[in-house]
Amino acid sequence: MTGRELDAAGITDPVLRAAYHRCRELNATHGKTYFLATRLLPAERRPAVHALYGFARWADDIVDSTDPGADDGLRGARLTALQRRLDEGLRQEGDSEPVVTALADTARRYAIDHRHFRDFMTAMRSDLVVTDYPSYADLLRYMHGSAAVIGLQMLPVLGTVVPRAEAEPHAAALGVAFQLTNFLRDVGEDLDRGRVYLPADLLAAHGVDRELMRRCRDAGRQDRRVRDALREFEALTRRVYREARPGLAMLDPLSRPCIRTAYILYGNILDAVARDGHAALHRRAVVPRRRRATVAAGGLVRAVAARARHRGRPGPVHAPPHSTTPAARAAASEEVV
Repeated sequence: MTGRELDAAGITDPVLRAAYHRCRELNATHGKTYFLATRLLPAERRPAVHALYGFARWADDIVDSTDPGADDGLRGARLTALQRRLDEGLRQEGDSEPVVTALADTARRYAIDHRHFRDFMTAMRSDLVVTDYPSYADLLRYMHGSAAVIGLQMLPVLGTVVPRAEAEPHAAALGVAFQLTNFLRDVGEDLDRGRVYLPADLLAAHGVDRELMRRCRDAGRQDRRVRDALREFEALTRRVYREARPGLAMLDPLSRPCIRTAYILYGNILDAVARDGHAALHRRAVVPRRRRATVAAGGLVRAVAARARHRGRPGPVHAPPHSTTPAARAAASEEVV
Protein backbone atom coordinates (compact mmCIF):
# COMPACT_ATOMS: atom_id res chain seq x y z
CA MET A 1 0.00 0.00 0.00
CA THR A 2 1.51 3.33 -0.96
CA GLY A 3 1.60 6.05 1.63
CA ARG A 4 -0.21 8.34 -0.81
CA GLU A 5 -3.21 6.00 -0.97
CA LEU A 6 -3.40 5.67 2.80
CA ASP A 7 -3.00 9.41 3.30
CA ALA A 8 -5.73 10.10 0.73
CA ALA A 9 -8.04 7.68 2.55
CA GLY A 10 -7.39 9.39 5.87
CA ILE A 11 -5.80 6.26 7.37
CA THR A 12 -3.21 7.52 9.83
CA ASP A 13 -3.03 4.91 12.59
CA PRO A 14 0.20 2.87 12.13
CA VAL A 15 -1.52 -0.44 12.94
CA LEU A 16 -4.26 0.22 10.41
CA ARG A 17 -1.76 1.30 7.78
CA ALA A 18 0.16 -1.94 8.22
CA ALA A 19 -3.10 -3.93 8.02
CA TYR A 20 -4.12 -2.33 4.75
CA HIS A 21 -0.64 -2.82 3.37
CA ARG A 22 -0.95 -6.56 4.04
CA CYS A 23 -4.23 -6.67 2.11
CA ARG A 24 -2.65 -4.87 -0.82
CA GLU A 25 0.11 -7.49 -0.90
CA LEU A 26 -2.49 -10.27 -1.09
CA ASN A 27 -4.28 -8.53 -3.94
CA ALA A 28 -1.07 -7.92 -5.87
CA THR A 29 0.07 -11.53 -5.44
CA HIS A 30 -3.15 -13.47 -6.00
CA GLY A 31 -5.51 -11.17 -7.90
CA LYS A 32 -3.38 -9.83 -10.72
CA THR A 33 -6.28 -9.01 -13.03
CA TYR A 34 -8.31 -7.18 -10.42
CA PHE A 35 -5.24 -5.56 -8.85
CA LEU A 36 -4.42 -4.04 -12.22
CA ALA A 37 -7.93 -2.63 -12.50
CA THR A 38 -7.95 -1.39 -8.89
CA ARG A 39 -5.04 0.93 -9.65
CA LEU A 40 -7.43 2.96 -11.80
CA LEU A 41 -9.58 3.92 -8.82
CA PRO A 42 -9.07 7.23 -7.02
CA ALA A 43 -6.28 6.71 -4.49
CA GLU A 44 -8.55 7.16 -1.47
CA ARG A 45 -10.75 4.20 -2.47
CA ARG A 46 -8.04 1.65 -3.23
CA PRO A 47 -7.31 0.61 0.38
CA ALA A 48 -10.94 -0.43 0.90
CA VAL A 49 -10.92 -2.58 -2.24
CA HIS A 50 -7.69 -4.24 -1.15
CA ALA A 51 -9.22 -4.98 2.26
CA LEU A 52 -12.31 -6.58 0.75
CA TYR A 53 -10.24 -8.67 -1.66
CA GLY A 54 -7.66 -9.57 0.98
CA PHE A 55 -10.28 -11.02 3.30
CA ALA A 56 -11.94 -12.98 0.49
CA ARG A 57 -8.56 -14.30 -0.60
CA TRP A 58 -7.68 -15.39 2.94
CA ALA A 59 -10.92 -17.33 3.39
CA ASP A 60 -10.57 -18.90 -0.04
CA ASP A 61 -7.02 -19.99 0.75
CA ILE A 62 -8.26 -21.78 3.87
CA VAL A 63 -10.75 -23.74 1.78
CA ASP A 64 -8.25 -24.53 -0.98
CA SER A 65 -5.24 -25.15 1.27
CA THR A 66 -2.67 -27.49 -0.26
CA ASP A 67 -1.25 -28.33 3.17
CA PRO A 68 -1.26 -32.17 3.29
CA GLY A 69 -2.37 -32.04 6.92
CA ALA A 70 -5.28 -29.72 6.25
CA ASP A 71 -8.25 -32.07 6.01
CA ASP A 72 -11.82 -30.79 5.93
CA GLY A 73 -12.02 -30.90 9.71
CA LEU A 74 -9.01 -28.60 10.08
CA ARG A 75 -10.24 -26.31 7.31
CA GLY A 76 -13.61 -26.10 9.03
CA ALA A 77 -11.94 -25.23 12.33
CA ARG A 78 -9.92 -22.51 10.63
CA LEU A 79 -13.05 -21.06 9.02
CA THR A 80 -14.77 -21.09 12.40
CA ALA A 81 -11.85 -19.22 13.93
CA LEU A 82 -11.92 -16.72 11.06
CA GLN A 83 -15.67 -16.24 11.50
CA ARG A 84 -15.16 -15.54 15.20
CA ARG A 85 -12.45 -13.00 14.50
CA LEU A 86 -14.60 -11.38 11.83
CA ASP A 87 -17.59 -11.09 14.17
CA GLU A 88 -15.42 -9.57 16.87
CA GLY A 89 -13.85 -7.13 14.45
CA LEU A 90 -17.21 -6.02 13.10
CA ARG A 91 -18.37 -5.46 16.67
CA GLN A 92 -15.38 -3.13 17.06
CA GLU A 93 -13.79 -5.37 19.66
CA GLY A 94 -10.44 -5.23 17.91
CA ASP A 95 -8.32 -7.95 16.34
CA SER A 96 -4.60 -8.48 15.94
CA GLU A 97 -5.00 -10.12 12.53
CA PRO A 98 -4.20 -7.46 9.89
CA VAL A 99 -6.66 -8.65 7.25
CA VAL A 100 -9.59 -8.67 9.69
CA THR A 101 -8.49 -5.30 11.09
CA ALA A 102 -8.52 -3.72 7.63
CA LEU A 103 -11.81 -5.35 6.64
CA ALA A 104 -13.60 -4.22 9.81
CA ASP A 105 -12.30 -0.68 9.32
CA THR A 106 -13.51 -0.66 5.70
CA ALA A 107 -16.93 -1.98 6.72
CA ARG A 108 -17.28 0.88 9.21
CA ARG A 109 -16.02 3.59 6.86
CA TYR A 110 -18.40 2.61 4.08
CA ALA A 111 -21.29 1.26 6.16
CA ILE A 112 -21.18 -2.09 4.34
CA ASP A 113 -24.01 -4.43 5.35
CA HIS A 114 -22.56 -7.13 7.61
CA ARG A 115 -24.86 -9.77 6.16
CA HIS A 116 -22.73 -9.77 3.01
CA PHE A 117 -19.78 -11.03 5.04
CA ARG A 118 -21.91 -13.65 6.78
CA ASP A 119 -23.26 -14.90 3.45
CA PHE A 120 -19.73 -15.09 2.08
CA MET A 121 -18.53 -17.19 5.00
CA THR A 122 -21.51 -19.52 4.61
CA ALA A 123 -20.53 -20.12 0.98
CA MET A 124 -16.91 -20.79 1.96
CA ARG A 125 -18.02 -23.36 4.49
CA SER A 126 -20.20 -25.11 1.91
CA ASP A 127 -17.10 -25.69 -0.22
CA LEU A 128 -15.94 -28.15 2.42
CA VAL A 129 -18.92 -30.45 1.91
CA VAL A 130 -20.42 -29.67 -1.52
CA THR A 131 -18.40 -30.92 -4.48
CA ASP A 132 -20.82 -30.47 -7.39
CA TYR A 133 -24.08 -28.76 -8.34
CA PRO A 134 -27.03 -30.54 -9.99
CA SER A 135 -28.26 -27.43 -11.84
CA TYR A 136 -27.42 -23.83 -12.59
CA ALA A 137 -30.05 -22.76 -10.05
CA ASP A 138 -28.14 -24.70 -7.38
CA LEU A 139 -24.89 -23.08 -8.47
CA LEU A 140 -26.48 -19.63 -8.33
CA ARG A 141 -27.52 -20.18 -4.73
CA TYR A 142 -23.91 -20.93 -3.87
CA MET A 143 -22.62 -17.98 -5.88
CA HIS A 144 -24.86 -15.54 -4.05
CA GLY A 145 -22.48 -15.89 -1.10
CA SER A 146 -19.26 -16.59 -2.96
CA ALA A 147 -19.53 -13.96 -5.71
CA ALA A 148 -22.65 -11.78 -5.80
CA VAL A 149 -22.03 -10.41 -2.31
CA ILE A 150 -18.54 -9.33 -3.38
CA GLY A 151 -20.14 -6.99 -5.89
CA LEU A 152 -22.55 -5.77 -3.22
CA GLN A 153 -19.68 -5.15 -0.79
CA MET A 154 -17.87 -3.14 -3.42
CA LEU A 155 -20.76 -0.90 -4.38
CA PRO A 156 -20.59 1.49 -1.38
CA VAL A 157 -16.89 1.99 -2.10
CA LEU A 158 -17.40 2.61 -5.80
CA GLY A 159 -20.35 4.98 -5.43
CA THR A 160 -23.29 5.35 -7.82
CA VAL A 161 -25.12 8.05 -9.75
CA VAL A 162 -28.43 6.32 -9.13
CA PRO A 163 -29.94 5.04 -5.88
CA ARG A 164 -27.75 2.16 -4.76
CA ALA A 165 -30.63 -0.33 -4.82
CA GLU A 166 -30.99 0.27 -8.55
CA ALA A 167 -27.37 -0.68 -9.19
CA GLU A 168 -27.21 -3.66 -6.82
CA PRO A 169 -28.60 -6.36 -9.17
CA HIS A 170 -26.01 -5.45 -11.79
CA ALA A 171 -23.18 -5.36 -9.25
CA ALA A 172 -24.21 -8.80 -8.03
CA ALA A 173 -24.36 -10.09 -11.62
CA LEU A 174 -20.86 -8.81 -12.32
CA GLY A 175 -19.52 -10.67 -9.29
CA VAL A 176 -21.20 -13.82 -10.60
CA ALA A 177 -19.83 -13.27 -14.11
CA PHE A 178 -16.29 -12.97 -12.78
CA GLN A 179 -16.64 -16.17 -10.78
CA LEU A 180 -18.17 -18.11 -13.67
CA THR A 181 -15.17 -17.01 -15.73
CA ASN A 182 -12.84 -18.39 -13.08
CA PHE A 183 -14.80 -21.65 -12.94
CA LEU A 184 -14.34 -22.10 -16.70
CA ARG A 185 -10.66 -21.16 -16.69
CA ASP A 186 -9.88 -23.34 -13.64
CA VAL A 187 -12.10 -26.33 -14.40
CA GLY A 188 -9.16 -28.74 -14.48
CA GLU A 189 -7.58 -27.43 -11.28
CA ASP A 190 -10.92 -27.53 -9.48
CA LEU A 191 -11.41 -31.12 -10.62
CA ASP A 192 -8.06 -31.97 -9.03
CA ARG A 193 -9.41 -30.51 -5.77
CA GLY A 194 -12.44 -32.78 -6.03
CA ARG A 195 -14.88 -30.06 -7.14
CA VAL A 196 -16.93 -29.58 -10.30
CA TYR A 197 -18.60 -26.19 -10.54
CA LEU A 198 -20.12 -26.70 -13.97
CA PRO A 199 -23.77 -27.73 -13.42
CA ALA A 200 -24.33 -31.47 -13.76
CA ASP A 201 -27.38 -31.02 -15.99
CA LEU A 202 -25.42 -28.84 -18.43
CA LEU A 203 -22.67 -31.45 -18.58
CA ALA A 204 -25.15 -34.32 -18.95
CA ALA A 205 -26.78 -32.60 -21.93
CA HIS A 206 -23.49 -33.20 -23.74
CA GLY A 207 -22.90 -36.69 -22.40
CA VAL A 208 -20.33 -35.53 -19.84
CA ASP A 209 -19.97 -36.46 -16.18
CA ARG A 210 -17.24 -36.21 -13.55
CA GLU A 211 -15.81 -39.61 -14.47
CA LEU A 212 -15.36 -38.68 -18.14
CA MET A 213 -13.70 -35.40 -17.18
CA ARG A 214 -11.37 -37.23 -14.81
CA ARG A 215 -10.36 -39.76 -17.47
CA CYS A 216 -9.74 -37.04 -20.04
CA ARG A 217 -7.63 -34.96 -17.66
CA ASP A 218 -5.60 -37.91 -16.45
CA ALA A 219 -4.90 -39.07 -20.01
CA GLY A 220 -4.38 -35.57 -21.41
CA ARG A 221 -7.00 -36.46 -24.00
CA GLN A 222 -9.42 -34.06 -25.67
CA ASP A 223 -13.04 -35.06 -26.04
CA ARG A 224 -15.59 -33.31 -28.23
CA ARG A 225 -18.32 -33.75 -25.62
CA VAL A 226 -16.28 -31.95 -22.99
CA ARG A 227 -15.40 -29.13 -25.40
CA ASP A 228 -19.06 -28.69 -26.29
CA ALA A 229 -20.03 -28.51 -22.62
CA LEU A 230 -17.35 -25.90 -21.93
CA ARG A 231 -18.49 -23.94 -24.96
CA GLU A 232 -22.06 -23.85 -23.62
CA PHE A 233 -20.78 -22.76 -20.20
CA GLU A 234 -18.88 -19.96 -21.91
CA ALA A 235 -22.09 -18.82 -23.64
CA LEU A 236 -23.95 -18.90 -20.31
CA THR A 237 -21.23 -16.79 -18.72
CA ARG A 238 -21.39 -14.22 -21.50
CA ARG A 239 -25.13 -13.84 -20.88
CA VAL A 240 -24.38 -12.94 -17.27
CA TYR A 241 -21.90 -10.32 -18.44
CA ARG A 242 -24.67 -8.79 -20.53
CA GLU A 243 -26.90 -8.68 -17.43
CA ALA A 244 -24.15 -6.87 -15.53
CA ARG A 245 -23.24 -4.37 -18.25
CA PRO A 246 -25.95 -1.73 -17.59
CA GLY A 247 -24.59 -1.33 -14.07
CA LEU A 248 -21.32 0.13 -15.33
CA ALA A 249 -23.04 3.37 -16.30
CA MET A 250 -24.67 3.54 -12.86
CA LEU A 251 -21.33 3.85 -11.10
CA ASP A 252 -19.69 7.05 -9.95
CA PRO A 253 -17.77 8.25 -13.05
CA LEU A 254 -14.53 8.14 -11.04
CA SER A 255 -15.03 4.40 -10.48
CA ARG A 256 -16.13 3.44 -13.97
CA PRO A 257 -12.67 3.10 -15.55
CA CYS A 258 -11.66 0.55 -12.90
CA ILE A 259 -14.73 -1.66 -13.22
CA ARG A 260 -14.89 -1.24 -16.98
CA THR A 261 -11.27 -2.45 -17.19
CA ALA A 262 -12.00 -5.44 -14.96
CA TYR A 263 -15.08 -6.20 -17.08
CA ILE A 264 -12.98 -6.25 -20.25
CA LEU A 265 -10.04 -8.16 -18.79
CA TYR A 266 -12.22 -10.92 -17.34
CA GLY A 267 -14.11 -11.09 -20.62
CA ASN A 268 -10.77 -11.54 -22.36
CA ILE A 269 -10.27 -14.70 -20.29
CA LEU A 270 -13.35 -16.13 -21.99
CA ASP A 271 -11.88 -15.13 -25.34
CA ALA A 272 -8.62 -16.89 -24.43
CA VAL A 273 -10.50 -20.07 -23.49
CA ALA A 274 -12.30 -20.01 -26.84
CA ARG A 275 -9.07 -19.38 -28.78
CA ASP A 276 -7.53 -22.36 -27.01
CA GLY A 277 -10.27 -24.62 -28.33
CA HIS A 278 -12.07 -24.87 -24.97
CA ALA A 279 -9.23 -27.02 -23.63
CA ALA A 280 -9.51 -25.56 -20.12
CA LEU A 281 -9.80 -29.04 -18.65
CA HIS A 282 -6.14 -29.54 -19.56
CA ARG A 283 -4.54 -26.11 -19.31
CA ARG A 284 -5.31 -22.64 -17.99
CA ALA A 285 -6.03 -20.07 -20.69
CA VAL A 286 -3.93 -16.90 -20.39
CA VAL A 287 -4.62 -13.39 -21.64
CA PRO A 288 -1.48 -12.13 -23.43
CA ARG A 289 0.51 -9.58 -21.45
CA ARG A 290 0.34 -7.11 -24.34
CA ARG A 291 -3.46 -7.29 -24.38
CA ARG A 292 -3.62 -6.72 -20.63
CA ALA A 293 -1.34 -3.70 -20.98
CA THR A 294 -3.42 -2.26 -23.81
CA VAL A 295 -6.67 -2.56 -21.85
CA ALA A 296 -5.04 -1.08 -18.74
CA ALA A 297 -3.65 1.84 -20.74
CA GLY A 298 -7.10 2.59 -22.11
CA GLY A 299 -8.50 2.47 -18.60
CA LEU A 300 -5.82 4.88 -17.40
CA VAL A 301 -6.73 7.39 -20.10
CA ARG A 302 -10.39 7.21 -19.04
CA ALA A 303 -9.49 7.47 -15.36
CA VAL A 304 -7.39 10.61 -15.92
CA ALA A 305 -10.15 12.15 -18.01
CA ALA A 306 -12.80 11.34 -15.40
CA ARG A 307 -10.75 12.92 -12.65
CA ALA A 308 -10.19 16.03 -14.73
CA ARG A 309 -13.94 16.37 -15.37
CA HIS A 310 -14.90 15.85 -11.76
CA ARG A 311 -12.05 17.63 -9.98
CA GLY A 312 -13.36 19.63 -7.08
CA ARG A 313 -16.62 17.72 -6.88
CA PRO A 314 -18.05 17.92 -3.34
CA GLY A 315 -18.69 14.79 -1.31
CA PRO A 316 -17.12 12.91 1.61
CA VAL A 317 -14.23 10.59 0.77
CA HIS A 318 -15.63 7.63 2.69
CA ALA A 319 -19.13 7.75 1.22
CA PRO A 320 -18.93 8.24 -2.56
CA PRO A 321 -22.02 10.31 -3.36
CA HIS A 322 -24.94 9.16 -5.41
CA SER A 323 -27.37 11.51 -7.03
CA THR A 324 -30.65 11.34 -8.82
CA THR A 325 -30.42 14.83 -10.32
CA PRO A 326 -30.90 15.25 -14.07
CA ALA A 327 -27.18 15.96 -14.43
CA ALA A 328 -26.29 12.71 -12.69
CA ARG A 329 -28.78 10.80 -14.82
CA ALA A 330 -27.17 12.32 -17.90
CA ALA A 331 -23.75 11.23 -16.65
CA ALA A 332 -25.08 7.70 -16.25
CA SER A 333 -25.93 7.60 -19.95
CA GLU A 334 -22.30 8.05 -21.02
CA GLU A 335 -20.97 5.13 -23.07
CA VAL A 336 -18.68 3.09 -20.85
CA VAL A 337 -18.13 -0.12 -22.83
